[in-house]
Amino acid sequence: MSRHLDILWFLIISVWLFSCFCLQIIAGTPGISIENENKGKATEQRTHTIGVHEKISGVLSVSESYSASLKLDRHTINTFTVDAKFGESYSNYSVNKTTQVIFVYEYSEDNQTTAVRVNLKCSSASEDFPLMFVARQQESLLSWQIPLEIGDSYSYYSVSRTLCPIDKSHRQSITKDQLIYLSVSTMSNDSVGFDLSVDDLKDFEIEHEVSRSLNLSVSEPMYYMYTFPETVSAVLLKVTSTSHTCMTVSVQKIKCPVFDLETNVNFEGQHQTMSTQAAMFLEKDDFSELGGFYVVFIVKPNNEVCEGYLAPAEILPPGQSEKKKDVRVEIKETISSAQYYKATFAAAGVFLFFYLIAFAISVLYAKLELHKGLDDLTQDEMGHLYVHVNPNFPRALKVRLNINEHRVGTQANENNYLRRSNTSGTYGTISDTSESDRELSHVSFDQTSETSSVSLDESTIDFLPDADMEKEIFRTKTALFVSDLARKNNKKLSKTYKLYYWNLVTISIFYGLPVVQLVITYQRVLTATGNQDICYYNFACSHPFKSYLSSFNNVFSNIGYVMLGLLFILIVYRRDTLHKMLQKKHGDLEKHYGIPQHFGLFYAMGMALLMEGIMSACYHVCPNYSNFQFDTSFMYIIACLNMLKIYQFRHPDINAKAHTAYFSMAVIIFIAVLGVVYGTSVLWIFYALIHMLMSLVLSAQVYYMGRWRFDRHIFKRLFRVILTEGRRCTRPIYPSRFILLLFGNLINWAFALYGAIKQPSDFATYLLAIFIGNLLLYCMFYIVMKLLYKESLSWLVILVILTSMVTWAGSLYFFFQNLTSWGDTPAGSRARNSECILMEFYDAHDVWHFLSAISLFFSFMILLLLDDDLSLKRRDKLPVF
Repeated sequence: MSRHLDILWFLIISVWLFSCFCLQIIAGTPGISIENENKGKATEQRTHTIGVHEKISGVLSVSESYSASLKLDRHTINTFTVDAKFGESYSNYSVNKTTQVIFVYEYSEDNQTTAVRVNLKCSSASEDFPLMFVARQQESLLSWQIPLEIGDSYSYYSVSRTLCPIDKSHRQSITKDQLIYLSVSTMSNDSVGFDLSVDDLKDFEIEHEVSRSLNLSVSEPMYYMYTFPETVSAVLLKVTSTSHTCMTVSVQKIKCPVFDLETNVNFEGQHQTMSTQAAMFLEKDDFSELGGFYVVFIVKPNNEVCEGYLAPAEILPPGQSEKKKDVRVEIKETISSAQYYKATFAAAGVFLFFYLIAFAISVLYAKLELHKGLDDLTQDEMGHLYVHVNPNFPRALKVRLNINEHRVGTQANENNYLRRSNTSGTYGTISDTSESDRELSHVSFDQTSETSSVSLDESTIDFLPDADMEKEIFRTKTALFVSDLARKNNKKLSKTYKLYYWNLVTISIFYGLPVVQLVITYQRVLTATGNQDICYYNFACSHPFKSYLSSFNNVFSNIGYVMLGLLFILIVYRRDTLHKMLQKKHGDLEKHYGIPQHFGLFYAMGMALLMEGIMSACYHVCPNYSNFQFDTSFMYIIACLNMLKIYQFRHPDINAKAHTAYFSMAVIIFIAVLGVVYGTSVLWIFYALIHMLMSLVLSAQVYYMGRWRFDRHIFKRLFRVILTEGRRCTRPIYPSRFILLLFGNLINWAFALYGAIKQPSDFATYLLAIFIGNLLLYCMFYIVMKLLYKESLSWLVILVILTSMVTWAGSLYFFFQNLTSWGDTPAGSRARNSECILMEFYDAHDVWHFLSAISLFFSFMILLLLDDDLSLKRRDKLPVF
């Protein structure tokens, strides 16, 4: 029995070995040569039978083939090899699941860079079974498919690609005779035809300062090489087009692979989107390895990135509406380092010239005595002034007797006035005592001079039992003079106003340091990623400073704000010092003549101008949507400080406290941020309501000199006033204030309604326009009222006003050039870019910086000099308006 089993096992093993031998013979049988009937000339063809598990070389060993056959069905792939030539079209071939074609191109690599352009068309390929294309070179490999998928909805059936050329550093280590293998295949069961052509690009290099025209399409990205001439250290790449079709321009180092598809162009080098123009400033030091770079052009399938929205007409079958774009490329040399120095020193020199002018005018004033102050009076003139102040002068006795007689006649009226005011507690009752007001307004300034030594400050007024009543008497008179609102201690009041300056210094430090840190981070991100859509520069005139600043000229042009702000602080310091010397020498007279001098707000204005320069410079390190408030924050502060200063001239005792004013400015900046980030319709309507309400509240405070109380009884008092004195509303008690506030409210309500209806895209600029409009209105009102009250303007003030009007007109002209707009897309903003207009270094926005700094300085000087003509006029004769 065991013998039979042994025989059976022997037979089984023999059959198995015989089967293996037969399979091995079958697997090793060579394929049949196929003659290429489609080709006109004889070409050696080879067909290989290979297993499913094909290696990269395309050949399996016998054992591997045998092993695969035990697991999977074997498929035969027929490979046709074609000795192809450059410039010829091959359209008589087709491929399928079992057939692939390899085109072999041979060329000689010499000292010049050789670039090869491959063009492939196929209309019968499908997304499920695309046509696969692989290009193999000695040191690189490139593959793609047809249809080429770009985005979510776009497929292209005609593709052109440039094979990465061998750079000069690698040409020395490779063989001179080069081969390119182009294989075409598909997994489709049906045969798929195609059209292939390969061209040798003779004009692959862009010549220096020679314009080149290109025709681009979405599925045919292109790139060209540029090499720096030996004498050129920096160039400007400029690309222009009349078409608004969106595209990407990229600059990459000369190396393989080149990222020339929409999906990978962001991986290397510098890149920016473009509609009608793009520009890049490129330095030779950044490409020192090979002394050149590739310029890559990629057309986008739609304009969504460049226009911010996707037009419905663009969602069409790509084969029917493939986008084309004609562009013009030029690379030219930029300015030298010497021109950098000339431009920067010239700008600094212009503003240093203002220091010389200020010094010359101060010397001229002193030598020619163009302005006459208390220090410039003769003894006789000084004696005449002391008659109204010092009771020891003989002429003063007669004046004092007249005052005493006047007191007796008006005492009863004053008592009645006080009683009526105390019982009603409303402003309507005050208006009934117009005759008492007139009598009070005629009380001579000499009467108040007797109590000047008492130093009526906060402690001697605000804490007396009748303090509030006394304020209402003086501040609600129909004929109000500066002496009525300059009763507080001058020294203590000056210290209070100095808080404006010191608080602003503190705010600037805490606000400025995070800003500097943030913009430095922006610059580093820009340099690291190469994404030039992050920052909204004027790329056509953007001169970098190494890798630290991408647009040095836009940053440096803010030096005017800094230098002129510092100059204004020095001028204010000089006037402050002279005023303190005058107080020591003629303290009694100074208290009774001219506008009260408080310099705290002037110091704050100079500091705000200086900080505006720093913040504007920080903004221009990387101007964009996120940091625009850095540039405008101190503009709001400048406008507010100017309005506060104008109000302080004639209302020194009742101006806002520093912390209150800055808190209000902080609220304004907060609203500006909300408007920029959440510019919805609800916010615009809410802001309009708040704006109109605050205009009314502020008007009430200004109209009643701060005596209008806002508490829970305000509506009750308002109703009582309307019932008792509604008929008198047509005749305002304070006509000049009423006219100012009427126009002010009309303008502010117009601003508020315009914002709610139109909803401008730039909320920060809209808000700034409101402040500038109010400031101009108040300044014009103040000057007009001065002239109406027969107060003159000195020749210097007139000269400064005229000069500031000219500079403001020029600066606004350059401001509205709109070279950039962060409210637009990066490509849309770039379409506005313009070349440099000053010294080949500064653009129109830089000129705006220069002229606006000068204009602000002159505007500050107007306020500083505006009331110099009143230095010898008694305060009880200076009207309040």
